[in-house]
Amino acid sequence: MARFARQDRADAQVATLRTVLGPIFGGSWFDAASGQAVVAVTDVTFVTRVRAAGVEARVVTRTDAQLAAVADGLRQVPVPTGVVGWYVDLPTDQVVVQVLDHSPATEAFVRTAGTAARTEIVAERPRPLYAVRGGDAWYGSNFRCSVGFSATDAAGGKHFVTAGHCTAGGGSAFGYNQVSLGRINGSHFGSGGDYGKVDVTSGQWTLAGTVAGASGSVAVKGAAEAAVGATVCRSGSTTGWHCGTIQAKNQTVVYQQGTVTGLTKTNVCAEPGDSGGAWISGGQAQGVTSGGSGDCTHGGTTYFSPVAPALNTYGLRLVTS
Repeated sequence: MARFARQDRADAQVATLRTVLGPIFGGSWFDAASGQAVVAVTDVTFVTRVRAAGVEARVVTRTDAQLAAVADGLRQVPVPTGVVGWYVDLPTDQVVVQVLDHSPATEAFVRTAGTAARTEIVAERPRPLYAVRGGDAWYGSNFRCSVGFSATDAAGGKHFVTAGHCTAGGGSAFGYNQVSLGRINGSHFGSGGDYGKVDVTSGQWTLAGTVAGASGSVAVKGAAEAAVGATVCRSGSTTGWHCGTIQAKNQTVVYQQGTVTGLTKTNVCAEPGDSGGAWISGGQAQGVTSGGSGDCTHGGTTYFSPVAPALNTYGLRLVTS
């Protein structure tokens, strides 16, 4: 808390000096070691005035606006494959270009900024990160289903459980944004449930212990089984969030595609594409959508496959938050 108070004080000091210094203001930053703000100026005669305000002063050649202009200028130049990004580094009064190598093309790119830029070697190219969340869409080669629950194996591998009839064909899996997730690697449809597994092998995805709710994400706290008569809610990529009541357990359902046992009956509606989506009651994971009748316009009956058999079959541990 004391550090935040020092940061707030530094922000107030800088705001005042920014107005006083005007065009010679070169930017500012917070020095965690000293607990003080540092203000850069392009005119050495103002150093005493800055320090009198209780702020450390640094004399620089370029203002923050000039450095920003240099950074903006790099966006107008073709970017070689060895460059992964750049940023303004106020303490060194330069623009830092992050590179994978010192190839001729990379060096030529940096030289377009003159002495205002320097390179910084990084180990790998950054990548976008996305979250695997219950109820969100995932895609196979020619279908859409919904994510059930994120889970990990004993070795730390990333997975999610969903409906087995969704994963029956195997192949590659893609997220709600069509970014690759990994491989479909498990399917069960019949005696004991309708569940499957997707291996999340892409480093662009993280596992979230949450489910898409009516107005944001709902935290998954565990997997305690709710009783008949309990309120349960479902999240799916077609119809979103709907709630109702658990009406029966261990139901056998005769689908056209085959008979499935061990399902839980509810009066919650669902529609195609919701399959595999998460069911949750009071923060406790219940299962994944299997099938049903009716729709979310006129109402319906939906069955879910309990989550415990899926986790046990694949040796997975639920991700919670």
